[in-house]
Amino acid sequence: MPPDRVLAEMREVGLDATELGPPGYLPDAAEARRRLLDRYGMQLVAGFLATVLHDPRRSAVREIEMQAHALEDSGAEVLVLAAALPGESYDRDERLTKPQWTTLAKSLASADKIASAHGLRLSFHPHAGTAVARKEDFNTMLEMTSVGICIDTGHLFLGGADPAEVARDAAGRVNHVHLKDVDTNLARRIRSGDMTYGEGVAAGLYRPLGQGDLDIEAVVDRLQGAGYRGWYVLEQDMALTAEHARGPLKAAALSLEYFRRIAGADQHVTVSKED
Repeated sequence: MPPDRVLAEMREVGLDATELGPPGYLPDAAEARRRLLDRYGMQLVAGFLATVLHDPRRSAVREIEMQAHALEDSGAEVLVLAAALPGESYDRDERLTKPQWTTLAKSLASADKIASAHGLRLSFHPHAGTAVARKEDFNTMLEMTSVGICIDTGHLFLGGADPAEVARDAAGRVNHVHLKDVDTNLARRIRSGDMTYGEGVAAGLYRPLGQGDLDIEAVVDRLQGAGYRGWYVLEQDMALTAEHARGPLKAAALSLEYFRRIAGADQHVTVSKED
């Protein structure tokens, strides 16, 4: 979907903030990006980057610097970082060795410094098909680093964690939140290898908030009870045709309505759409 359509639909729903989206989705040039966002009254709050962090032969510094620079130029607050595995698939399942964990921890410390130098908060994002996907990997990352974390309810659940428990136990580390609701039957099929991640998304793995099987309200309640005042990003990854009907718009409206009902209208909220 073209950015103009997505941004216009976001405004129609009642949103005025967004994440950056995939590389190249919004204009790379800062001036053009600002003009586009201003045209729709949109504030850029964060951007997601997945890059290899565990291989000492591959430095991620340049990629992180470029992302941080782009976010700073547009007045964003958060650099969301995931530990990619080589390749394009989200269906890989690899466990890091001890030396690779040490390299990843050092890379995150460097990324944290880069983000701070650009006036940003670094938020680490566990993600399916990356080096930190499973619950045990996420726990290792928490033990070996001190960086802030992004709670992504969908990806935490896919990795075997209970998002509400993470919100309770790691609330002091949380500085960004991606809220996804999940069809847990499809999630289990992905975990078992019965279907790929992409097939799961196309089949409706992610649902509008409040219409899946996760206890999103418990996550929000625990975070707010612990004093969290950052952004909530409403995410529902969807597989779209070139000219999709108003499904994404309707789903976004349902998610926003649900979120405002459980959290109050004064919370920081934005939407991220991935296709």
